[in-house]
Amino acid sequence: MAMTDPLGDMLTRIRNGQRAKKDSVLSPASKLRANVLEVLQREGYIRGYSEDESGKHPALRIELKYFEGEPAIKHVARVSKPGRRVYSGSKELPIVRNGLGITIVSTPRGVLSDNEARNENVGGEVLAEVF
Repeated sequence: MAMTDPLGDMLTRIRNGQRAKKDSVLSPASKLRANVLEVLQREGYIRGYSEDESGKHPALRIELKYFEGEPAIKHVARVSKPGRRVYSGSKELPIVRNGLGITIVSTPRGVLSDNEARNENVGGEVLAEVF
């Protein structure tokens, strides 16, 4: 069966892995997923990620991050879904938890966090919110 929301699947794998106190989780590889993981790593929500070629298909190994036994990511949710796309201009980008969280945005300049998108004055598709 085809996967209709690959990014939502990856975010769910991260959420489930942190609830199960895993060190790392595997997710099928794609450019969009790697770009989202790059933003999460830059913002300090995951330790890192790497290509994993051990299986039949290329995958991404996501190193989860914990602080004093608690997951670094308290909440991760998909905003723009396949059935309802959500777009926002640079001035209207949502602020998550009064600036304590981030919104991940797909812009013409690549996948950026909401602060980076505001600094570059670009809007785009709001992919996910994380705090």
